[in-house]
Amino acid sequence: MAKLSSSMIALIERIIPEKWMKRYEVFIYSANIGFLAAEFLSMSLLTSIIFALLGYVASGGIAAIVVFISVFLGMAFGYPYWRITKRMDEMEKMLPDAFFYLASSLRAGISFSEALEELTTAKFGALTDEFRRTVAEIKKGRSTVDALKAFALRNKRSQVLYRSMMIIIEALERGAPMGDVLVSVGNDVREILRIKQERKASTGMQVMFFIVTSGVIGPMILGIVYKLMASMNVGDIHMPVETIGNILLGFVVLQAVVSGLGIGVIREGKYTAGLKYVVMLVVMGVVIYKGATGMSVGAL
Repeated sequence: MAKLSSSMIALIERIIPEKWMKRYEVFIYSANIGFLAAEFLSMSLLTSIIFALLGYVASGGIAAIVVFISVFLGMAFGYPYWRITKRMDEMEKMLPDAFFYLASSLRAGISFSEALEELTTAKFGALTDEFRRTVAEIKKGRSTVDALKAFALRNKRSQVLYRSMMIIIEALERGAPMGDVLVSVGNDVREILRIKQERKASTGMQVMFFIVTSGVIGPMILGIVYKLMASMNVGDIHMPVETIGNILLGFVVLQAVVSGLGIGVIREGKYTAGLKYVVMLVVMGVVIYKGATGMSVGAL
């Protein structure tokens, strides 16, 4: 198994361009996953193959392909993205309190670098770890501004974190009163987070509609339709009923992908936010569809 994994890692490194591997390396590093890019892709690929074989034994070739793609995308991209999103959300929630803490330290009469070092002893979760890294870079000789810029770039996926830190950096470079700036930015971040929370609450019904229709009702109806067609021997040599079933399954997957991306736009205003919903809806849709096609006609 170890030899197979090593061979697969070497194959992945040869096939995938180096610049893409570096981007993926940064991606999983941001997710705090302790593997190299090729290693994690190899694990994802092996896991996908195992689940695809199980799907092939249970339902045939088309199901195996769907399972392979879903598991691979979910493990290689969905899981790291979920970890990054969860970490960013935690850091965004803690950011106003961290800024207020810094402002109070500055108003007590200490320098900005000393206030940052004092912040590393506070309990702000993942945000404290980021500030510890920033302080460690400053102690190694990096300027405070450059260390804060590195902080902002590491967390560029969060516009709230990135823009807030860039404002702090600009104020620091211009010699503005940092205590007042930190309080002002902290209040702005808190207001942005409140608006985001209100948006999620106000779109809850639309999201639930997409999940129920694309993940449950739609696949169930299509599965029942296929079962009825199979029981009535609908289809001919040009379009066998099995081909019709594969087309319906493809439609279930397509509907799940479109609905997942739509949820991302509705809930967070960007398509990439819907990737986690895509994986969930694809799995739900395929399971419900296969369950409906497995029902006996008498049970309908």
